[in-house]
Amino acid sequence: MALILHATKNNKNAYKTLIAAEYSGVQVELAPNFEMGVSNKSPQFLKMNPLGKVPVLETPDGPVFESNAIARYVARLKGGNTLFGSSPIDTARIDQWIDFASLEIDSNIMTLVLPRLGYAQYLPPVEEAANAALKRSFGALNTHLASNTYLVGHSVTLADIILTCNLYLGFSQVLVKTFTSEFPHVERYFWTLVNQPNFRKILGQVKQTDALPPVQAAKKPSHPKESKPKPKEQPKKAPKQEPEKPQEEPEEEAPKPKPKNPLDLLPPSKMILDEWKRLYSNTKTNFREVAIKGFWDMYDPEGYSLWFCDYKYNDENTVSFVTMNKVGGFLQRMDLARKYAFGKMLVIGSQPPFKVKGLWLFRGQEIPQFVIDECYDMELYEWTKVDISDETQKERVNQMIEDHEPFEGEPLLDAKCFK
Repeated sequence: MALILHATKNNKNAYKTLIAAEYSGVQVELAPNFEMGVSNKSPQFLKMNPLGKVPVLETPDGPVFESNAIARYVARLKGGNTLFGSSPIDTARIDQWIDFASLEIDSNIMTLVLPRLGYAQYLPPVEEAANAALKRSFGALNTHLASNTYLVGHSVTLADIILTCNLYLGFSQVLVKTFTSEFPHVERYFWTLVNQPNFRKILGQVKQTDALPPVQAAKKPSHPKESKPKPKEQPKKAPKQEPEKPQEEPEEEAPKPKPKNPLDLLPPSKMILDEWKRLYSNTKTNFREVAIKGFWDMYDPEGYSLWFCDYKYNDENTVSFVTMNKVGGFLQRMDLARKYAFGKMLVIGSQPPFKVKGLWLFRGQEIPQFVIDECYDMELYEWTKVDISDETQKERVNQMIEDHEPFEGEPLLDAKCFK
């Protein structure tokens, strides 16, 4: 008798059970015509799982819910397979990696995926934190896999099945090559597993996403439209009584024009910011002679101002990739100023703690107020206006624009440009 799995065929949590069934020789079938949002709200389904969560496995002894528990049940049904190892320590380590796959990998991938697909509110600091946590977890996994083909022992276990299904969602939706290439052993492991016959039978051909999905507006639950009550029939009035005049609905006010950005009201500047950005991007050789000279030829000290920024909490920058992610998140949140700014951010040092310093060109004589109001990272830096009459400060500007190394006596770990 086949076990019935209530889930859609493309549910990555259902894949865990279906792949485990292939390895265990257990017959599991998907419930026919299962429709998410409909089938799992039915009274019959809610008897099996009152929370309406998917998947649920229907067995002769009653239902089982929670995907890892379902996969464990299927893996244990028949003896002779090695999905749970061959010793108590193997079993403990398999459970260990199953917990790791759920708590360290899946939870962070879901934090990245759901807002990007519109199922949760998109908050850049939350995404940045999830990325940092995921890189930390990938680093630990990469270290383990450097000397191990599988998570436990020398063959596929349930830990490999659950971890690979969780990674599958990440690789197919949000983990682009530039992210995963930092962890070559994780990449090797993932592509080895998804191309095993029992995995491929369920997953099909797996492809890694080329780009992050654009952020979508959070999807709100639909509410049925309230039907307006039909007006009651008015009783006939006496002939002498005048009919009541209907109340006039107030006219809607015309939408107010969107206020202009104060920077757009400044006097015209001789410096065309886009021309400088093109010169910077297109200069590949003789950078000092071409780009730096071109910058000072274009620079308009009346229409623009230069600012140094220094991160206030460099002692906290003890992990290189977390520090670089921090800077990347800052630049992402500065996107609202792209029309009015150019910036360079340097991560400095070969050993922690790493220093973060930057140079910014802003339209106007002050840092734009709307940037201070909207980008919370601004308060994490000390801001100092550049005195271009000071040749030492001017040379520091030159070195930051060209990623001069060593910078202030130290090597550059990373250099990012906002343009």
